[in-house]
Amino acid sequence: MVGNFAFWVSIATAVVVILIIFKTAVVVPQQSAYVIESLGKYSRTLRAGFHILIPFIENAAYRHSLKELAYDIPEQVCITNDNVQVGVDGVLYMQVLDPERASYGISDYVFAISQLAQTTLRSEIGKIALDRTFEERAMINSNVVSELDKASDPWGVKVLRYEIKNINPPHDVLSAMEKQMRAEREKRAVILTSEGERDAKINEAEGEKQRVIKESEATKQQQINEAEGEAEAILAVATATAKGLHRVAQSLVTEGGDAAMQLRIAEAYVQQFGNLAKEGNTLVVPSNLADISSMIALATSIAKKDPPRAV
Repeated sequence: MVGNFAFWVSIATAVVVILIIFKTAVVVPQQSAYVIESLGKYSRTLRAGFHILIPFIENAAYRHSLKELAYDIPEQVCITNDNVQVGVDGVLYMQVLDPERASYGISDYVFAISQLAQTTLRSEIGKIALDRTFEERAMINSNVVSELDKASDPWGVKVLRYEIKNINPPHDVLSAMEKQMRAEREKRAVILTSEGERDAKINEAEGEKQRVIKESEATKQQQINEAEGEAEAILAVATATAKGLHRVAQSLVTEGGDAAMQLRIAEAYVQQFGNLAKEGNTLVVPSNLADISSMIALATSIAKKDPPRAV
């Protein structure tokens, strides 16, 4: 009997020791915080690590994760500024910064912030028209986070982000939006086509203008070149004639120049008279045709009266 009693006493003692160890030894995981109460009153906050509590007096009343938490905000019906009902859901990201205020500031901060996110979202959607809800997501998210962060600060919770997942308008509104977008695309296509045709015509007209200008400039340059060529040709002929006359004049004043001139005049006289006979059937013969020497003398005297000047 005594042995059995001692055995059960040892077992009871072991159970009590295990219970005391279980109640006094606390291991707090990383990125977690335990709120400790002493006889029902807040005592301290335990961070990650091993801690010893006073048995039967202190206990871990609240356990909080300090990680960033994501909560799904269920879809709700919102009314836009142009009186269209849309279903909107989202995702809310928050983090506990002060475990004490998160424990005693509000009974359920997750539920409270979720409800506040829904009401704030309805208010923000009601400020804008349906077409802008798809464009102003970033602005809506920012406004929701700003309002939630102000409300959750006394609770020791930081609202980090809010993201709208889906915006679901009614089917008839979707159909109308699709028709509107199709009409808008067709309108843009027509505008782009007309602008392309206009630009093409402008380019063609500009090209034709440049072609006409180039052709006129080419014609002008050609006429200038031809005029300059003709002027240079006339100048060259005149220069050559002047040089020839100058040499003839120089030859006349040299010895034998008169005889050469007389011979040249006689040859020209005979040649021109022969050409005159070839051109027509009727020929008028001068009375002194046989007196060629008198004609030569007359030409010689004329040449001597006004000798050419040197150029």
